[in-house]
Amino acid sequence: MTLIMKGGEPFFLEGGARGLLMVHGFTASPQEMHWMGTSLHDRGYTVLGVRLAGHATSLADLARVRWQDWFHSVEDGYHQLCSRCSEVIPIGISLGGALSLMLASMYPVKAVVALSAPYILDVPPTRLLKAASLFRPYKPKDPGDWNRKEAAAERIHYNAYPLRSIAEITLLLDQLRPRLPEIQCPAFLMHSRRDDFVTPDNMENLHRDLGSRHKVKKYFDRSNHILTCDIDREGVLSETSAYLADLT
Repeated sequence: MTLIMKGGEPFFLEGGARGLLMVHGFTASPQEMHWMGTSLHDRGYTVLGVRLAGHATSLADLARVRWQDWFHSVEDGYHQLCSRCSEVIPIGISLGGALSLMLASMYPVKAVVALSAPYILDVPPTRLLKAASLFRPYKPKDPGDWNRKEAAAERIHYNAYPLRSIAEITLLLDQLRPRLPEIQCPAFLMHSRRDDFVTPDNMENLHRDLGSRHKVKKYFDRSNHILTCDIDREGVLSETSAYLADLT
């Protein structure tokens, strides 16, 4: 049995009747949503931080799972919160943002919050990624561009990307894009102008295609891709808290 990396465990914080489903990003762990989740719990929310299938254990585990397995992780979290809360709001970053939007297209959530979420990836076609993964299974990560320097040391994540898993993200997004007009709940999108991993035009495309009558977008100027951990995290928390408080 593969053990979960220390600090990468899912978390649950009991609070009020509104439940927040926190969904981390690709190759990361619930740790990157923990500070934000704890801060929102302090404001009275019930918070569940899920661990996506194949994450926070081993790269080999991640390479074996498919995008449906990630979505099932989010579905499980949704149903857990539904058993305790009268309202559920998914809040996801990057891959977690895409999965949160997918959830909002299929289930009656109160609202959805997506940070640094992709619309389409600038990568080779899926069939080429799958073929390349047979010869070069993993692509090493670079150190990342952080303005909050301690964030890099705090992260619980893998040090490489499985190419097979990148192909799974493209398959997920192929399923998500046609469903965006079906999302009718309020939606809040956030992105960094400095994000060169999932570029800001992704948020513009998501915002354009969302079917929500009430949809808001917000840019930040100092952080990298991981808005919940980098230097703008206080602003991200403040904007999210204000948005949630304004929901009726």
